[in-house]
Amino acid sequence: MKPLVSFAGALLCALIGMGASAQSTSSSTAKIEQFTLANGFTVIVKPDRRAPTAVQMLWVRTGSMDEVDGTSGVAHVLEHMLFKGTPTVKEGEFSRRVAAMGGRENAFTTKDYTGYFQQIPANRLEDVMQLEADRFANNAWSDDAFAKELEVVKEERRLRTDDSPRALMGEVQAATAFVANPYRRPIVGWMSDLDAMTPADARDFYRRWYVPANAAVVVAGDVDMATVRELAERYYGAIPARTLPMRKPRDEPLQAGLRRIDFKAPAEQAYVSMVFKVPGVQSLLNPKENDVDAMALTVLAAVLDGYSGARLERALTQGVDKVADSAGAYNGLWGRGPQMFHLSAVPAAGKTVAEAEAGLRAQITRIARDGVTEAELNRVKTQWVASEVYQLDSIFNQARQLGSNWVQGLPLDANERLIAQLRGITAEQVKAVAAKYFGDDQLTVAVLQPQAVDKTRKPRAAPAGARH
Repeated sequence: MKPLVSFAGALLCALIGMGASAQSTSSSTAKIEQFTLANGFTVIVKPDRRAPTAVQMLWVRTGSMDEVDGTSGVAHVLEHMLFKGTPTVKEGEFSRRVAAMGGRENAFTTKDYTGYFQQIPANRLEDVMQLEADRFANNAWSDDAFAKELEVVKEERRLRTDDSPRALMGEVQAATAFVANPYRRPIVGWMSDLDAMTPADARDFYRRWYVPANAAVVVAGDVDMATVRELAERYYGAIPARTLPMRKPRDEPLQAGLRRIDFKAPAEQAYVSMVFKVPGVQSLLNPKENDVDAMALTVLAAVLDGYSGARLERALTQGVDKVADSAGAYNGLWGRGPQMFHLSAVPAAGKTVAEAEAGLRAQITRIARDGVTEAELNRVKTQWVASEVYQLDSIFNQARQLGSNWVQGLPLDANERLIAQLRGITAEQVKAVAAKYFGDDQLTVAVLQPQAVDKTRKPRAAPAGARH
């Protein structure tokens, strides 16, 4: 469940900043080198000498979608365990060393991938490459350490999900929208699976997916190509190759009718969330109809909710007859699994969930009938270019963009291609997707029905040891 903020605006800012572009460099991809080590490890290097810093990011193409029923949450738990040491680096020593270098480090798990990063002075790059390669290949911890960290993860779940009615409802909505696809499971895992999780579950997942052929190291910043290649060969190239398991298809059956959920939880306000199954981008080298539709849907989301005063804000949350206190739109442009278009709203005082839902539907219907204006499209596209320039100021974002592209199997110049495609989307294409994808057959609606809130309950404190 995403918070009620400008979903489309946040997504588009990320997309347009997801790599170097022709507006900021004359030839961005000419500065990027990608190569594969003999053991299958991918290495991507992007020099940027504006500051004496460097970022190393390790990407593993495995996330919650690679789990199986009964072990949900294990990808995230394993991410925590990689901070527990190796035979030569004691628990906590990794983080202490990075801090002593004047750097910062953390990790993250999503449905599609797991990532680890360090941002350090450029002259300490070799140190963190050695540390990261060691824990990728030699992660080791005791059963007692696992049991303690598992409790930290459980507390994270209680804080971020169990104490959040919208997050809980979002889990149920995903589990209802998807039947076969593993996107139906929460990244943090069901509590019953966490309760039953064993050290062997995490070790098995580690051995299965933390394989050189399933990983990439991205280095960006004040670095030399030849030096990074030599260091990558020395530290990552020494890791033994292993066979990557075959991934079996888990295609989602065609939905053939509206699915609706009424979810009761202690809350101050009602909330409605609507998710429509839509295509995601599969190719930028040779875009097909579904790829173009996915981009047009992203533009549609931006027209609805991509800037202050966009259509949802004007139509639903302003004036004496407003039906919502807030409203949002967001399109899942791409991922390893199926994508959805999100609409959501919090009904205004005196208004019902049905009225808020009708207001959301009315805006899609209006665009399907009347289209969008060139002024709206131009405003969105202008924001894309501006956001790209700001994104490129961050070495961290440059590395993250390259790693995310690699996970999706996209080319080095994916972001330039995406920008060109998005900038070419027409008003007629936006109108067409508004008419094409918003019927009830691919829709799952979730409604939060507020229950009495315990005013005496104190907020839960963040768990000690939480990493993100």
